[in-house]
Amino acid sequence: MDYNQYFSAALGRLHDERRYRVFADLERIAGRFPHATWHSPSGPRNVVIWCSNDYLGMGQHPKVVGAMVETATRVGTGAGGTRNIAGTHHPLVQLEAELADLHGKEAALLFTSGYVSNQTGIATLAKLIPDCLILSDALNHNSMIEGVRQSGCERQIWRHNDLAHLEQLLIAAGPSRPKLIACESLYSMDGDVAPLSAICDLAERYNAMTYVDEVHAVGMYGPRGGGIAERDGVMHRIDILEGTLAKAFGCLGGYIAAKGEIIDAVRSYAPGFIFTTALPPPICSAATAAIKHLKSSSWERERHQDRAARVKAILNAAGLPVMDNDTHIVPLFVGDPEKCKQASDLLLEEHGIYIQPINYPTVAKGTERLRITPSPYHDDGLIDRLAEALLQVWERLGLALHKKPLAAE
Repeated sequence: MDYNQYFSAALGRLHDERRYRVFADLERIAGRFPHATWHSPSGPRNVVIWCSNDYLGMGQHPKVVGAMVETATRVGTGAGGTRNIAGTHHPLVQLEAELADLHGKEAALLFTSGYVSNQTGIATLAKLIPDCLILSDALNHNSMIEGVRQSGCERQIWRHNDLAHLEQLLIAAGPSRPKLIACESLYSMDGDVAPLSAICDLAERYNAMTYVDEVHAVGMYGPRGGGIAERDGVMHRIDILEGTLAKAFGCLGGYIAAKGEIIDAVRSYAPGFIFTTALPPPICSAATAAIKHLKSSSWERERHQDRAARVKAILNAAGLPVMDNDTHIVPLFVGDPEKCKQASDLLLEEHGIYIQPINYPTVAKGTERLRITPSPYHDDGLIDRLAEALLQVWERLGLALHKKPLAAE
């Protein structure tokens, strides 16, 4: 039997649907972000990255790099084991304390990625609650969806940010049934924000727990970078906050923060935590340095919001189809998977601009887009060149221009 035919057929389907993904071989240059070297098929070329999740450029910050190098020199690289077997090293303990403080919670628990913290965190929490009903926002990230699925609990999907629908489901579940409301604070494809205060009101009224994914907001919003929940003054009302170290903090890893008993229960029962090697000491020290810096420095957040606002203003003035929102995400609507990929290729190959196409299943079919993420280091000249390049690509591909901003779907 030719087993390879199954894999060839699966890849063929992706090609036919115009959603086969091609990776760009990029080499970032510390001190020159957002500039990078693209190792193209024809050789190295300088490009500007416009779609990085290192939102604040903290991956190159001297404090962060210095902390990583110092710790690697002092204690070595790897953690040496799982948390239970020699892997609970001191930089990791310090990082968990820093995260608990950031979110005003009793404790925090580190995972190897934000994906794993959602996947294993939600599954473990829900399994420990008898007859738990999970109420999940329709646009939750795949990691949350997988966590819900793996919990084995009953789940109901509430329409995205639709408080009336959520309340209907809470009422139908009854006051005595355990309920877990799961949502994101900032949805990274449209850039819209959850009404966290109103969600907390419903949770308190109908006796539900709350689980909020802040991965695209930690470091970015709030006086100390605690996220949308801190900005909106509801951090203390949310039971479990989940975040990442791989975006605004420029490192690697995911975490949850909550009351001590909740964290201890997940620590004691979660397979995705128990059976995997701990994060390395240099990564933990670097993340701690990033968090400490952003707790006290608002320059990065303020400059970042200024840059995002300028990108939106320039692209809207040019008639480009920016999907409107109030956050740092700048989605540019295309609506066709093939043209979305062609636009990305033309920007990279002819203009030295790297923006990855966002196609199904990351977004719904027919809503394909380019997702632009400015940083504090994208200056006015880079923004103007981006607009000029996009206009040329739009004209070449026959894509529509608009006279006013599009509403995010």
